[in-house]
Amino acid sequence: MRSEFGQDTEEVDLLVCGAGAGGMTAALVAALEGLSVVLCEKTGQVGGTTSTSGGTAWVPGTHLSERAGVPDRVEDAREFLQAVVANRGGIRLREAFLASGRQAIEELDRRTDVKFAAAAAHPDYLDGPGSAYGGRALAPLTFDGRLLSREDFARVRPPRPEFMGLGGMMVGRAELGSLLAPFKSIGNLREALSIVGRYARDRATYRRGTRLLMGNALVGRLLHSLRKAKVPILFNAGIRELLVEHGQVVGAVIDGPSGVRRIRARKGVVLATGGVCWNKRIRERLFPKGARDYALAPESNTGDGADVATAVGARFEDGGDSPALWMPCSSYRRPDGRLAVWPHIILDRAKPGLLAVNSAGRRFVNEADSYHDFSMGQIASGSIPAFLVCDATFMQRYGLGLVLPGARNLSAMVKAGYVIEAATLAALAGRIGCDALALKETIDTYNGFAASGVDEAFGRGSSIVNRFNGDAQAGGNPCLAPVGKAPFYAVAVQPSDLASSAGLSGDEYGRVLDEAGEPIEGLYACGNDLASIFRGTYPGPGTTIGPAIVFGWRVAKHASGNTKDLSGTKPGIVTNERTSHATL
Repeated sequence: MRSEFGQDTEEVDLLVCGAGAGGMTAALVAALEGLSVVLCEKTGQVGGTTSTSGGTAWVPGTHLSERAGVPDRVEDAREFLQAVVANRGGIRLREAFLASGRQAIEELDRRTDVKFAAAAAHPDYLDGPGSAYGGRALAPLTFDGRLLSREDFARVRPPRPEFMGLGGMMVGRAELGSLLAPFKSIGNLREALSIVGRYARDRATYRRGTRLLMGNALVGRLLHSLRKAKVPILFNAGIRELLVEHGQVVGAVIDGPSGVRRIRARKGVVLATGGVCWNKRIRERLFPKGARDYALAPESNTGDGADVATAVGARFEDGGDSPALWMPCSSYRRPDGRLAVWPHIILDRAKPGLLAVNSAGRRFVNEADSYHDFSMGQIASGSIPAFLVCDATFMQRYGLGLVLPGARNLSAMVKAGYVIEAATLAALAGRIGCDALALKETIDTYNGFAASGVDEAFGRGSSIVNRFNGDAQAGGNPCLAPVGKAPFYAVAVQPSDLASSAGLSGDEYGRVLDEAGEPIEGLYACGNDLASIFRGTYPGPGTTIGPAIVFGWRVAKHASGNTKDLSGTKPGIVTNERTSHATL
């Protein structure tokens, strides 16, 4: 059709830019509400950061918590978030999140193939009033990738190669024991044979396993649901600019394989382009030194949403306590030149017999705290890089990063320079560049804490999440054990961002705000394009995906005019708001 733009322009109700959890949810729910939708994805695959993540969504008070036998109350979550986030701002958006979480998850569960199960045991990352041991962390159910067409299955961004076995097999955390020790029991053997057998059959016709878990399962389920809802997806189609008339966003210019396309959007444009993780300009200005080298997000997440929105007057927030959410990562360069990166999430840091030291040979943080809080400890103390240190007993029992339990591939990782090995602590100190006496004093003190069971320096093993990720079978403090059996090992880690906290200012409906704090008509944001509602804190597992899904749902409801589903929001609670702005 011809339009006032002077050339052929397509027209839909809602244009969604970015096919991560937030964008896919917004497109799906909008289609279910009867809107005509086009979903544009900058790359050739859907999923974004979600596809390479654990896929957990932190959503309080859902019906799934009741189904799992661990009912959760929104009132408790509100109290918890008030303690965690305090007066950092963002109250209005958190209230909207809490008001809609249950309904959003229930509707997806009822009307789509997006299915979760609440974890009975997956605690919040911080203790405090209203914190929960289970019920809030929702894990996507395993998805059979064969339900997708072969073309669509190839469109699902695969997990990080470090997280797949045998060249393409996904494995759940609870399944690791069976695969690493298949002959320990009949049960282990049966489970291992089932998983590997399914994978072997898959590889006869697919390039990787079709048994999708974690973030891949969530993305597969969203894509399957979008196809059922007949939502068109344009691949390799990134947003170039927004189209504005009389102060209202009415569409966007999209760069696609066949050239530039102008798409007019009657109800609005949704920005869900993945955040600013790989935007060099923003990284240099906002990110701390030592934490700018590498991001865990796809390299296509270059802040396109922030760029086009600020070009039309949108306000950009610096993220509160931190511009990003972090994981401590170790890495090495593979023989083929590719960088292998391992996020140290749960498998080693909290286990007894490991400590982290800085270049002075001193501890600086509770090693068993959440990945974000560990990394924030690195940043605050200037401990970049830091070194995870352990002994031979730990290495055999738990492994370390890319080294598997039982030290199965230890020699290869030592040869690659990933693991530092030394016969004595003094030699290890020399290899990591710290004072030998300081390292010995640090380990002697740590061993004293291990003997007493109390970490008097950092409280390791004193919190619920510490103990949950420790080793209950070790006896005593599940996060403490002496370091003493040679040889000794170290792996260097530095903070790498998994998602943006900095992002566009938005209101409780996901509408993007201008510099004066007023909504820009016709412009929405969700996912990592929207500034974190937790203001740089990290309350629990899945606190990026949870809000991405809920705000994707809210955006779609608002764009469709279905505001009755948003009536539970309490937009009046905005006291003590404090938001820091950043200039792009």
